[in-house]
Amino acid sequence: MARRRPRAMAAVLSVAGGAVYRSRDPVRNLRLRVRLWRGASSGPFLPQAPPPLAGRALPGLADRAGTGARRPPEEEEEAEVGWQEKLFSQFEVDLYQNESACQTPLDRQYWEEILKLEKAGGRKNCRIFTYTDHDRFTNLEERCQKVTDSEHEVPSYLAERMANVRRRRQDCRPIEASSLKSKIITWEPSDEFIRNNHVINTPVQTMYIMGDLGPYGKLGRREYEHVLCTIKVDDNGVITVKPDFTGTKGAYQIEVDEEKREVWKYTIENASVQMQPEEEEREQRVFRDLYGRYKEYLNGLVGSEFEMTLPGTLRLFVNGEIVSAQGYEYDNLYVHFFVELPNQWSSAAFQQLSGVTQTCATKALGWENVAYFSYPFTLEMFFTQGAESEESLPQWPVLYFEVLSLDFWQRYRVEGYGSLVLPASPGVHNLTIPTWRPVELGTVAELRRFFIGGSPELEDITYVRTPSTFKGERLSRFGFRTETTGSVTFRLYCLQQSKAFLEASAKRQRMQSVLDQLGGFSQQSSVYSVLEAFQRARRRMQEARESLPQDLISTSASAVHQSQEP
Repeated sequence: MARRRPRAMAAVLSVAGGAVYRSRDPVRNLRLRVRLWRGASSGPFLPQAPPPLAGRALPGLADRAGTGARRPPEEEEEAEVGWQEKLFSQFEVDLYQNESACQTPLDRQYWEEILKLEKAGGRKNCRIFTYTDHDRFTNLEERCQKVTDSEHEVPSYLAERMANVRRRRQDCRPIEASSLKSKIITWEPSDEFIRNNHVINTPVQTMYIMGDLGPYGKLGRREYEHVLCTIKVDDNGVITVKPDFTGTKGAYQIEVDEEKREVWKYTIENASVQMQPEEEEREQRVFRDLYGRYKEYLNGLVGSEFEMTLPGTLRLFVNGEIVSAQGYEYDNLYVHFFVELPNQWSSAAFQQLSGVTQTCATKALGWENVAYFSYPFTLEMFFTQGAESEESLPQWPVLYFEVLSLDFWQRYRVEGYGSLVLPASPGVHNLTIPTWRPVELGTVAELRRFFIGGSPELEDITYVRTPSTFKGERLSRFGFRTETTGSVTFRLYCLQQSKAFLEASAKRQRMQSVLDQLGGFSQQSSVYSVLEAFQRARRRMQEARESLPQDLISTSASAVHQSQEP
């Protein structure tokens, strides 16, 4: 059994009047030594060394205490207490001597233990006793705890409601299979069941070390009981001691009679058995072996080889979510989408590149009606480097989508079309894409859309952008009438994997190929957008130039030529 090492229980936090420790060792090895004696009875007190014990003293204690007079046994006491060790008070001895006073199984257990103590010659302790986690005092003490240090504190509504919620470790009692099956669901929970189960927190065990500070001959009265130390331990190995171990701070003191100013002093020491060097080394070997086996177990679950892409290949993994759609005319919306892969892009045979969300009713949010889909989807695609020119850049996959509505009479309407180029940089991207829908001239089309449903649709949804099947020089949309509708919000988590990233990082070289350019995520994205803007501006300039009269172009050209001559 591992015992507490001196450094295994180090203070990690100081609280008012106490300290918090963390220990990896079993809490059953914790032992405390408490020493209580009657002090002087007037004036303020300075911390002083405790007087020597009456009778057997610890080695070297009498030398440090000086030559003070020895005290009567009833005015001085020392006890060593283990975790959850029960030391009976005089009140409990008088109470449980009568079997008729036992109402619970715990009371009967205490009655049997007190009978054994009487047969063995009585209890060894006189003034120092304990209350364990199962005693009634622990329930009452936790119920009466204050939130602040004010003497006139009034419990708030929350404090009153939380008074009965205790962070306790549940007793592990064997339960028969029949009773377990019948109590999977509690159809009529009691108030106590609700109080004990509606809060989920870390179980805590509590123990109180008490002192009976009454006059000799009047021991066993509740008004003379005082808490000397409170110890709380949770499942994470956190030990709270309040007040803290005495150490070099001097003895604590309690004033019990305001008129006589009678003062009692006490000290608290950590008396846990220290671990021998041989045991400590043996424990370290056990821990190393345990952690090594657990590491091997995890490696067996994960595998020793990490899946890598082929050379010259980029893997794009997208965890996406269609968050919401807002600003549309009709209710009960759903979204149909698919992904188009450009040249040199591919996906696995089992990969689904399309999907349809559920039908979602809208709710009013400000001036718009919003439908929250929260529809997740996953995409995994591969880019393979092929023959390419120096000026070419890889085209990224495009997600096309259409928003439709479905009413009570099963009439569906197209609410909008849109497209989204998957981000070229890894990370989280929140994108809101506006949509439009085609319209017809006149009011008949709108009346048909309202009464019987249906509306103009695109035969090829890629017409939202330049279709991949288009081979001409110009794509004319002249005469095509559209109307701006709402927008759809996407949230994309993008991951990229390639051996080129690893090799470039190891060699610290500048990347040259198109695949390597993908490593410069922000640069590639900005260059791609700049080139697109340049192409659009160039086309507009050419169109403007073609629309000008030829004589004006020739006149301006000759004027420029004359200005350049000396």
